[in-house]
Amino acid sequence: MSNASNPSDNSTAGVVAPPPLIAVVTIALGLLMDWLFPLSVLSALFGWAARLVIGTILFAAGGALVYLAEHQFRGVGTNVPPWKPSLKLATSGIYQWVRNPMYVGVGLMVAGVAIALGSDWTLVLMIPAALLLHYGVVLREERYLEARFGEPYRAYKDSVPRYGWHR
Repeated sequence: MSNASNPSDNSTAGVVAPPPLIAVVTIALGLLMDWLFPLSVLSALFGWAARLVIGTILFAAGGALVYLAEHQFRGVGTNVPPWKPSLKLATSGIYQWVRNPMYVGVGLMVAGVAIALGSDWTLVLMIPAALLLHYGVVLREERYLEARFGEPYRAYKDSVPRYGWHR
């Protein structure tokens, strides 16, 4: 077993699934459920044009968060995928406001797709997907980063909200 407090080792967070896969599966299952058991709530509440505008805004906002977060990771010289070792902490830029901007961004992108396509089930399935992401990815990453980087990560964790809002 590697020494997780040494930032030069190869240990990883041990996430249960790649977060992009969680997002894609959520959308795919949502669309399948829409086909099998249509609810049509979004379509009844909003016309196609309104859904497209709202969905596009959410998707673009989420994409911007993901871009800024990935850019910051590359700028400090650490790996982007959570199944690769973290080499350094990213604590500036977007990371001074939210600890998990990529996951918040992907959530906004999934919500944008769901609304634009009128996929009620995708919105519903975002709940179990968010729970899977939180317990199977985020909390594992937090334990890993605390073991790997120690006090600097604990101080960062105490000062920046996990998803952009305070506890």
